[in-house]
Amino acid sequence: MWQYEKKLQYPVKIKTPNPKLASLIITQYGGPDGELGASLRYLSQRFAMPYPELKGLLTDIGTEELGHLEMIGSIVYQLTRNLTEKEIKEAGFDAYFVDHTTGIYPASASGVPFTAAYLQSKGDVITDLHENLAAEQKARTTYDNILRFADDPDVRDVIKFLRQREVVHYQRFGEGLRIATDKLNSKNFYAFNPSFDK
Repeated sequence: MWQYEKKLQYPVKIKTPNPKLASLIITQYGGPDGELGASLRYLSQRFAMPYPELKGLLTDIGTEELGHLEMIGSIVYQLTRNLTEKEIKEAGFDAYFVDHTTGIYPASASGVPFTAAYLQSKGDVITDLHENLAAEQKARTTYDNILRFADDPDVRDVIKFLRQREVVHYQRFGEGLRIATDKLNSKNFYAFNPSFDK
């Protein structure tokens, strides 16, 4: 069971609307390496995780990713509130606006809607942890790319926080991988026994 604390993990207080930037940042809401996919990936993988401490790790990080989803939604909303039709058109935000007005919709920066194909849950400890390590690096790269186009300090501050959390999650999954490899029976772990046979 979760308890919802009615505040963001890190404050989002953007003063200047910028729909063009919002149309890029939305990818971390529902894009291929975004927070929605991350939270669903980890919260799904936890069911098949045989080690309680790693199940806890997946639950903790999956829950934090839900908080990051909320932060990205807040950023996009604050960047698109109170826009005029002229601002919408000039920023190239009109295609999104026609479909969603200024509602927060899970899609990539290129407009592709969220799909469950973005997440993997294999039920194999090593496979899932490697998937998660790669996912955290892809999310970090996406935040790096967003920072290349964001010049608003209010936006950059939050994006830098989120990028740092991806680094921390990568480190935690690395620790989890070490725990898993220590616990696996070498007879059943392909890295030690490529022809393993149960």
